[in-house]
Amino acid sequence: MNLVLLLDKIKAQDRSFVGGKGFALAVMAKRGMNVPQAVCIPTEAYDRYVKLTGLRNRIMMEVYRKRFEEMRWEEIWDTALRVRNAFLKTPIPYDLQQEILPPIDSLFSGKPVSVRSSAPGEDSSKTSFAGLHESFVNIIGVEAILEHIRLVWASLWSDRALLYRRELGLDIEKSAMAVVIQEMINGERSGVVFGKSPVEESQAVIEAVYGLNQGLVDGTVHPDRWILNRKTGRILSHSPALRENALRPSDKGVKLETLTTDLKDLPPLTKEEISEAFQLAIEAESAFGGPQDVEWTYKGNTLYALQARPITTPPDSKHDQRPWYLSLHRNFDNLKQLRRMIEEEHIPAMEEEAAKWASLDLNELTDEKLADEIEIRAHHYDDWLEVYRQDCIPFAHGMRLFGQVYNDVMKPNDPFEFTKILIGTGMVSIQRNRALEDLAKRIRKDSQLAKCLRSKEIQNCDPEFLKEFDSLYDQFGGLGWGKARLFQDPRQFLDLLLAMAFQEKEAFKSEETKGLEKDFLSRFEDDQRNFAIELIDLARSSYRLRDDDNIYLGKIEGQMVASLDEGKRRLNDRLKRDMRHLDKNEVINALRKPNFIPRKRPYSAKGPEKKDPKLRARQIVGQPAGPGIAFGKARMILKPEELFRFKSGEILVCDAVDPAMTLVVPLAAGVVERRGGMLIHGAIIAREYGLPCVTGVTDAARWIHTGDSITVDGYLGIVIVGEATLESSDHMNGKSQP
Repeated sequence: MNLVLLLDKIKAQDRSFVGGKGFALAVMAKRGMNVPQAVCIPTEAYDRYVKLTGLRNRIMMEVYRKRFEEMRWEEIWDTALRVRNAFLKTPIPYDLQQEILPPIDSLFSGKPVSVRSSAPGEDSSKTSFAGLHESFVNIIGVEAILEHIRLVWASLWSDRALLYRRELGLDIEKSAMAVVIQEMINGERSGVVFGKSPVEESQAVIEAVYGLNQGLVDGTVHPDRWILNRKTGRILSHSPALRENALRPSDKGVKLETLTTDLKDLPPLTKEEISEAFQLAIEAESAFGGPQDVEWTYKGNTLYALQARPITTPPDSKHDQRPWYLSLHRNFDNLKQLRRMIEEEHIPAMEEEAAKWASLDLNELTDEKLADEIEIRAHHYDDWLEVYRQDCIPFAHGMRLFGQVYNDVMKPNDPFEFTKILIGTGMVSIQRNRALEDLAKRIRKDSQLAKCLRSKEIQNCDPEFLKEFDSLYDQFGGLGWGKARLFQDPRQFLDLLLAMAFQEKEAFKSEETKGLEKDFLSRFEDDQRNFAIELIDLARSSYRLRDDDNIYLGKIEGQMVASLDEGKRRLNDRLKRDMRHLDKNEVINALRKPNFIPRKRPYSAKGPEKKDPKLRARQIVGQPAGPGIAFGKARMILKPEELFRFKSGEILVCDAVDPAMTLVVPLAAGVVERRGGMLIHGAIIAREYGLPCVTGVTDAARWIHTGDSITVDGYLGIVIVGEATLESSDHMNGKSQP
């Protein structure tokens, strides 16, 4: 097959090779609709590229590093970034280039083009991958076109596309990508028309913005919206946007420009143009035999059809997770708004609420008032969990956005090299650990103080030291973890401090960070350099808050649990039996109704899975999350009380490193987590201390038990169970290479 197909050469039987977008353009062009000149690079080019370069095997290795259905969205994010970096580092082979370049050069030499994804079989009336694969505009020159073809191919393996394929049960091994190269029309007004509204079948919808369509598609620019009668085209309503900006071509892609005053007050379309856009939808529906979603643009008075796809049947909203996946990806301006909201509104409010609750003496409340307090706190905690889901989790995309820009510019061998620039951002948990370390240094230097702190007469120890300790405990001792309070009394907090006193480990510092940042910024000029500086600052905030927001949420949780624990204590005293098994509603009912007797059932704390003595794991595969190799005895921590048994030099093995747990990280030689991802809390903290870290080890609790000798390889993402067999090196005895 020819690797560059003109639209008039595409036949009906080629649809599976050119994808929905390429085929739709060919149909519209043959119908005489005004479509910009375009060509399609069929899936055969992609197949040959990944086969000739060995990328197919690399992709499958990354995707199947563990069972796909067990991968969390953080792990899929990391997988997608590693795959994308592999595409960035792998040029198109010379022979393949020679088949693609000549026709592209002859058609588009010196002209700006759009390079668009066109995945076969993934845009239909049942499934739509709109917004999941990449498209790029204002690309000039054959070298730039080749690079963006690779980026479109790479987007076949984006986290969003992978998650959606899993949602639909599609066979990812059969996925392939065609590419459309289309003459770029520098439209003054652009938009989309839905021939049939996805929410009301009797209506059609038109959305329009000033400038390029990409501003509407990626959410950068808010559109005016018109609702039309689907049969007559009569305008039923108009919802004007707050018109402020337009996305327009620039020397280096596109840029957001402020609208002039006259345009801010003027809708993008006239009544005649609204009618013309509606007729475009009707014509597309006639061409394809069903309602279409058509992207269009106006240049002067000429209307161009840019692409069309079937309108997707609305899914069951209870089970469709695609809007959630898409919502995790935010543009730069939205991320800045989220940052302001989190730093200036959410965190101060959480601090204030936790402090208010902590100041209330629960012992003085009547049972009725305590029940009210538990109900209020539980309700508020649920509200804060929703804030965390809607604002804090999406803000994590700030560091991932920086990572993608960094990799595009620097093309490093390590796709997570960018995280080195983000280390040392002043996380609350690190500040807490440093404050503890300052106290630990005083204990190391003062043997009498150490002896006194180990005694039962702590009140006789250095008053100034005790004052500082009490202040730190008041700040962090009440954190919640797993529906329990981490520290039941100050003695547990003090025991950890005593352990730290004889294990010096500072948060990791590297001069390499400054060099990497300087090199990255040197690739930008003028306004772009200012953007790069702002992006690094945003990413550092995102990196820091990925951990910090959980500290503040933990304070809310801790106070909520404290009220619940007080209720259970009173019921224990009243009914003379263990009440730890009671849920929130049972405690509230029992406090409000003296005659209410909760049903009896034994309390059970979930422990690790029992290990079959006949089975032994030698090597467990996870995700590489912190470079380095460490050997040591495993310490499995699944419950708060197990944290206090942690000993210096052990490997921390857990379900997830909760920010409340990070007190013990300075004592650890390495970290292993069941949860996966380079940018989850445990991985972030491990890198702050330069510790080897492997995440996404699904069966960690099954195969690893406290006391097992294990090797943590943070380069390859594997954990070896058993005595260390590697040759002695600088990695031995818990030492690691950052």
